[in-house]
Amino acid sequence: MTNAENINLKEDVCIIIPIHNEEINIQKVIFKCKKYVRNVIVVDDGSTDKSYNIAENSGVIILRHIVNLGKGAALKTGCDYAIRSNAKILVFIDGDGQHDADMIPFFIEKLKECDIAIGVRKFNKKMPFVMKFGNNFINFIINLLFHVKISDSQSGYRAVWADKYRQIRWKAQDYSMESEMIANIGKHRLRYSQVPIPTIYNDEYKGTTVVDGFRIVYNIIKWKLAGL
Repeated sequence: MTNAENINLKEDVCIIIPIHNEEINIQKVIFKCKKYVRNVIVVDDGSTDKSYNIAENSGVIILRHIVNLGKGAALKTGCDYAIRSNAKILVFIDGDGQHDADMIPFFIEKLKECDIAIGVRKFNKKMPFVMKFGNNFINFIINLLFHVKISDSQSGYRAVWADKYRQIRWKAQDYSMESEMIANIGKHRLRYSQVPIPTIYNDEYKGTTVVDGFRIVYNIIKWKLAGL
């Protein structure tokens, strides 16, 4: 693992932003990220709006899926590109503005003591009760089966050392990837820490649905039985 003290925030860190129809938010997200990091990769996952054109004109590396493959697939495309480009740290940020880019230095600081830093939200009244319950239930299952105690397993705001990426790399193409990543943390006994992050909802709640939640729990159990 590279010494965090020697990390140049501007040059050594790469931010990966998967998007799907985020023309309203993506320019602002990119602008805030570039205050801290020069290398920003946006992966447009089959958007049908102006997301791709906006990102393309914002001075970032823009990759594109012609059709919508899912968040897991988009994030993996961006990460694989960043690894080939010799990034030392990967930061995952959603493109809908729900992750505060001003927290990036806190994630980098946290990596001084761990392999991967995971953002955790303080759930507020804006998150539907069923989503809170589902998140907590998934947290419980992950801890039970993989012995990784995370208070917000569904937060996508994360930072990881590039040399640990292969160990957390996921197969899921959908929202299950966040849980699979944590399962891989347990499998490889990686050191992890949590970073408290603001809970921000710009629009109507986005994220995992009830159906996604059932699928995630099913996959977690499947991974355990398969010896992941």
